[in-house]
Formats: sequence, C-alpha cells, structure tokens
Amino acid sequence: MGEVIGAGLVAHAPTIMMSPEGRRALNEGKEISLVPGLQRLRREVLDRLRPDTVIVFDTHWFTTVEFCVTAHALREGLYTSDELPRGMRQVPYRMRGNPQLAQSIAAEATRAGVRTSAIDDPYLPIHYPTVNIHHFLDGREEWLSVSCCQTAESADFLDIGRAIGEAIARSDRRVVLLASGSMSHRFWPLRELARHEASDPSHIRTPEARAADHERLGWFAAGDHAAVIESMPEFLKYGPEARFGHYLMMVGALGGTRCRARGERFSDYENATGTSQVHVWFERPANGWAAAG
Repeated sequence: MGEVIGAGLVAHAPTIMMSPEGRRALNEGKEISLVPGLQRLRREVLDRLRPDTVIVFDTHWFTTVEFCVTAHALREGLYTSDELPRGMRQVPYRMRGNPQLAQSIAAEATRAGVRTSAIDDPYLPIHYPTVNIHHFLDGREEWLSVSCCQTAESADFLDIGRAIGEAIARSDRRVVLLASGSMSHRFWPLRELARHEASDPSHIRTPEARAADHERLGWFAAGDHAAVIESMPEFLKYGPEARFGHYLMMVGALGGTRCRARGERFSDYENATGTSQVHVWFERPANGWAAAG
C-alpha cells in the first residue's frame, strides 16, 4: 500500500538558477534564502525520507479542458525557458517517471468527476516549476508533473488532489508532494520592475498582498488548513499563482480541511519582482495527515 510521506510548498523563482554572484548582485550583496533552503530540504528531509516518487504540482503547466499528468518512463533533455531564455538556458534534466501511477491518477480523478489525462508524448514541453526544483532536490526518485487547469476552481483542485491521494494509496510508492509556486503573485510594471528585484518583502506588490500571505503562513504554522481553504475567495483577490491550485491539489491529497500538518519554514518570506516566495515543509503527523492539532 502506498502513502504520502511528506509535502511542501516550494518556490521555483528564476533567481535560484542564477550564479551566486548574480543572485547577490540583484539582492544588495546578500544571498537569497531560497537556495540554501532547497539545499536543506534535500539534506534534512528528502535524504531522510527517501521517497520512491516525487509529484510536482506545476504552476506553469497550464491546461484548459482537463488536468494532465506526465506518464513518461523517462523525461530527458535540455531546457531553455521561453519566458526567460537569457537566464535559464540549456539546463540539463533527466527524470524517471512512473507510467502506471500516472495512469492510475488519471483514471481515479476522472472517475471522481475531474477530467484528467495521462500524457506520455515525447514532445510534451516541460516547465521550470518542475525543472528548477528538480535541479536542487533530485535524488534519482521518479518525478511526475501535474498541470494546473486554468479553468478549474478551488473545488476542482481539491477534488483532483483527493483522487491523487487515493491513487497513491493503491500504489506501492512512498510519495512526496511538492506544490511548486508562489503565494500572492503580481509583478511590478516593466518600467518599475528593476527597482524591485531584491528579496526584501517590502518589494511585494502591495502591503495588502503581503498581509494576506502572512495570515496564511500563520495558518500553515498552526496546521489550520481549513482556514486557508475556506478563505480562498478572499485570497484570490491577491492573485495567488495558478489560483493557488498547486497548494489546493497538495492539501486535497492530505485530507483537505481535515489536514492538521504544521508547516515549517525552510526559507524566509521573500520577494521576486513583486511576487511572494517561500518554502514551507509539512511533515506527516505521527497519527496521519488528518491528525488532531
């Protein structure tokens, strides 16, 4: 019987792929906390848990009429970002997959009323919320990516997350879930952007967005996922990345409003050109994801 052994909300900001010198140049001579945070996650968490499979909820893989999950036995190549080709170019990646688990996820989600397809097309594009995180966290596990359907609403994200959890339970895999994306996610206009590239959270696009993020970080720390889920209509006003679908899919697989896993920060709360960036790890409670606080 399979199980989810850990989960995290992780930041994939392009700055993590810059050289240390480049990162410091953008950040007033200081290192951003996201890079050492990912290194700690690999060393202190994944090396300890030793998952068979990592599933990434990818906020840049937008689908329209359904959700999709990668079903390749192997994804391999060089990645150049169409969004930022100057900074992310010819990044090598090699990811083993699990076609059987992907097919099971697609079937379970579709049965639950959320149309989902398993895709193994060798020409399927890959996106940097997967590539960047894989670059830092890969330990030669199987890696699958799940799309964020751009027509989906919060209930849809929770439902597919629940189906993913059920498919994992019927598998023989020990799985880590990674919600790869930010919280509030609005950029500064181009002519102002260069003045807001440092990591200090004072550069987050608005004080109101910053306050909304901090409120949810407090709920994460307390294990109050019900508060996050039930306040989604309010949070959507601040433009969370992919309608916060990456988090909702993750927490749906962990029990939704019943999830009581407390979040541990593995980075500071930081800015990236107006958007929020943070790593939060959710360790599985001893008596299960829906354990009492």
